[in-house]
Amino acid sequence: MAYRGEEAAREARLEPIPDELEPRLRQALVGLGVSSLYSHQAEAWRLAQAGSHLIVTTGTASGKTLAFNLPVLDALARQPKQRALYLYPTKALAQDQARALATLHVPKLRAAIYDGDTPSEQRWQIRKWANVILTNPDMLHVGVLPHHDRWGDVLANLRYVVVDEAHVYRGVFGSHVANVLRRLRRLARIYGAEPQFLLASATIANPGELASALTGLDFEVVSADGAPRPERTLALWNPELIDPELGLRASALGEASKLLATLVERGERTICFAKSRKAVELIHRFTSDRLPAELAARIAPYRAGYTPEQRREIERRLVAGELLAVTATDALELGIDVGALDCAISVGFPGTVASLRQQWGRAGRRRLGLAVMIASEDALDQFFMRDPEALI
Repeated sequence: MAYRGEEAAREARLEPIPDELEPRLRQALVGLGVSSLYSHQAEAWRLAQAGSHLIVTTGTASGKTLAFNLPVLDALARQPKQRALYLYPTKALAQDQARALATLHVPKLRAAIYDGDTPSEQRWQIRKWANVILTNPDMLHVGVLPHHDRWGDVLANLRYVVVDEAHVYRGVFGSHVANVLRRLRRLARIYGAEPQFLLASATIANPGELASALTGLDFEVVSADGAPRPERTLALWNPELIDPELGLRASALGEASKLLATLVERGERTICFAKSRKAVELIHRFTSDRLPAELAARIAPYRAGYTPEQRREIERRLVAGELLAVTATDALELGIDVGALDCAISVGFPGTVASLRQQWGRAGRRRLGLAVMIASEDALDQFFMRDPEALI
């Protein structure tokens, strides 16, 4: 064990639901048990109502989704002909948001997913009747903007553009998405619309700068997190040194499977992140071999390459509590609500502190959680094992 520490619990800061919220939307929230807002959700509402472009950058599971949904759903409940476009970096995240919107039962809300998995015969129907369209930057680039004549009604009535998990759009990928968003703004302007942008991001150092670089607009930043947080134990685990001369250590995948099997035997619901599809499958196989058949049947791998139906079924079983553990690539790293998980294991440093925090944030949303990073032989991983404070 290279490091063990605790993240202290934090109390919620609450504000009442705004009086000016559309009455039927308020009723839908109360029906779900939402009787107040976290302070950052209330701040985001006020800024959105003032017409500001804004980026919400608070912790994992802090309710960022409701922060950007409230102004959008309020506008659509009042004027159903208006449109909103939601952009997600992964299909799984769009599916999760579609499920979340369906549970709200908001009047006049017609949400639909438009991506590569959408059957061709449904696409014209979505363009015609959906007022919330959930898609991704690639589909926007290939399937929407080049065919803007078919999307004229959507573009003319485009009121909001929501960009979730904005911290993902960095580097070369980020520059591509920035150009796609500028094309979207230009086409909307041609059709007579000036959409308001609402962004959400993991906690990063320069959210306003990132949002401005992505869209070319000025942004207000909502960063004071008002959500509660349970206590969480953080641990950095360095596998045993087998050959000191060569610096060889025990397999990180093997260590992960041992830890995962132990947690599953104890009934702890766990998610284990690995960097590659092969690593995900190997950890799953090693873990299954360590468990009795009835427990091995309650763990599953999750990665790109599965059919949409297979991915939806794994997500459903995870949310429903049928699965005790899942091994996954970063496809499940982003803000998908996978229910109450107890532990999160990261096998190797995922490349950025934001990504690591996103992975660790899957655990302990509702009660005491455990977050572990198991180091590989990578030089950066070993640096963090020698100097944990540089990471924590």
